[in-house]
Amino acid sequence: MEPFRIHTGMVAPLDRNNVDTDQIIPKQFLKRIERTGFGEFLFFDWRRTPAGQQDPSFVLNQPKYKGASILVAGKNFGCGSSREHAVWALTDFGFRAVIAPSFADIFANNSGKNGFLTLTLSESEVSELIRRAQQSDGYQLTINLEACQVEDSQGFSAPFHVDDFVRRCLLEGSDDIGLTMKHEREIASYERNHPVSESVLQSF
Repeated sequence: MEPFRIHTGMVAPLDRNNVDTDQIIPKQFLKRIERTGFGEFLFFDWRRTPAGQQDPSFVLNQPKYKGASILVAGKNFGCGSSREHAVWALTDFGFRAVIAPSFADIFANNSGKNGFLTLTLSESEVSELIRRAQQSDGYQLTINLEACQVEDSQGFSAPFHVDDFVRRCLLEGSDDIGLTMKHEREIASYERNHPVSESVLQSF
């Protein structure tokens, strides 16, 4: 995974509560076996009209938010099913983080395991960020995971808390496999000292 330390990026405001994973990536696009290629289907039903054309009123279709890498949304973001594809779709689209007042637990857990930051601020702070992103062209935030601080160039600044283990993994760019491979020497030593017997191998 790519380490997340200090990131400055444009903000896209999604002023909606209870954004569920079926809206983030609809079920008909879950047939892919790769982790890539989901970005074009992000918020598919919201980004298009019933006729299949892009809906110019949806935030991610508006030119002023093109290239945004930070999404700011309402409370309970990522609710619904446990599909990990929701995180893959957000990252494949180009987002590095979502800021919201609260997140569904499974979505937040999936995010940390995929190098994607879920950043919790108060409802009033999130509302202010949404307002600034809506009113300013090219509005940017800097997320400093090392200092656990988020700020802009207009005077907004707020601390945030991230679970210590998740924060360390994000800073190091380590997923579950990477964490395991850090103990490769100990694993190899254990396997040398605990050989599998022939009878066990034959049972398979």
